[in-house]
Amino acid sequence: MIEKIIFLDEVDAISFYGANNLKIEKIKSFFPKVRVIVRGNEIKVIGDPLEIINFEERIDLLVKHFTKYNQLSDKDIERIVSEDVNKISAENEKGENFLVYNLNGKPIRPRTVHQKAMVESYQKNDLIFAIGPAGTGKTYLAIALAVRALKNKEIRRIILSRPAVEAGERLGFLPGDVKEKLDPYLQALYDALNEMIPPRKLEDMIEDKVIQIAPLAFMRGRTLSNCVVILDEAQNASASQLKMFLTRMGENSKFIVTGDITQIDLPNKSESGLILSTKILRNIEGIEFIYFDKQDIVRHRLVTHIVDAYEREKEILSQENQKI
Repeated sequence: MIEKIIFLDEVDAISFYGANNLKIEKIKSFFPKVRVIVRGNEIKVIGDPLEIINFEERIDLLVKHFTKYNQLSDKDIERIVSEDVNKISAENEKGENFLVYNLNGKPIRPRTVHQKAMVESYQKNDLIFAIGPAGTGKTYLAIALAVRALKNKEIRRIILSRPAVEAGERLGFLPGDVKEKLDPYLQALYDALNEMIPPRKLEDMIEDKVIQIAPLAFMRGRTLSNCVVILDEAQNASASQLKMFLTRMGENSKFIVTGDITQIDLPNKSESGLILSTKILRNIEGIEFIYFDKQDIVRHRLVTHIVDAYEREKEILSQENQKI
């Protein structure tokens, strides 16, 4: 008889055990020959060495399933505990046409031509610019790519950033601590993360700085290695800010820049660093520009009509200005 301690480092232990420990009790019921004691993220197993090896293998497979799908049902437990270990392992490694699963267990995958192009570009390039109107899934897809890379242990960190233009990136006059000042400008990034990572796990990852969310101004002076870095709303970054951001790139890093050049909030729209980047960076190997359009809009059907209406109004104003 031996004793082994298994540490649950990759998942939130409370979520994995289930409400009132129902999931871990279900798992324990399949291993009557060992004694299982659960304390926090530690599982102590006492019993026959071969049974403990089997238990550890099954727990590892269950954790991988939970990490991948964000869910673990009674049927999942029964299947993973009962079926051949090699078969389950092969299923976990099998390539599928999705990025990650949301918290409802539904796969997140590219849905339009340009979304698919962005996923393909991510495999080939270290710097991607995704440019297009609101609702085309640019930011959401970028975050899904980053979460997948983190879950696959291809990187160590995810860093998400936005230029806080509305506050001029001078946030001192806003109430609250630094986090409370910044959160309103970064909420869209939290929203996407909350769909892909369980709340407690996300909280831990932010606290441990595995996931970092900060305004663009906070990027200065850093070297960002072994990570996926996303700059959202990049149309509101000046040329000097965007240059500063892009030159943060370190080893084994992927940078994704998203923006909509029709929604520039800078006082002088011509100063947008995103517009300049399309002119001076487009012929550099390892950099690709993906241009989304209204055909890629995946929000409410009215969003497409709204974009159309504004485009028509812009054309009318342009024609009237030419007549003057």
